[in-house]
Amino acid sequence: MHELSLMDGVVKALLKSAGENDISKITKVKLVVGKMTAALPSALEFAFEVLSKGTLIEGAELEIEEQEIIGRCEACGKEFKTNLYAFVCPHCGHPKVDIVSGRDLYIDFYEGD
Repeated sequence: MHELSLMDGVVKALLKSAGENDISKITKVKLVVGKMTAALPSALEFAFEVLSKGTLIEGAELEIEEQEIIGRCEACGKEFKTNLYAFVCPHCGHPKVDIVSGRDLYIDFYEGD
């Protein structure tokens, strides 16, 4: 369950940022999670709930936006949505594809008082 360690980093970053910005309570957090991270939103939510207990994040709303995997063909340059196992251009069949998005996991924003 790597979601626990991923969320541990998120919670630590939130607490650090809140401290640096004199925020005493975080009420909402939005995460962007790429599908290539293989992090399950339900497991992230559970980890968030467990790790935020007793902190200024406890009870905050967690919104998770899943980021699709987008590839760009090195041969024809076309971009396309793909999945974890299909890294061949559907337009020209070229096997070399650059991943444009889908690997990220970041805090898009948070709200607090």
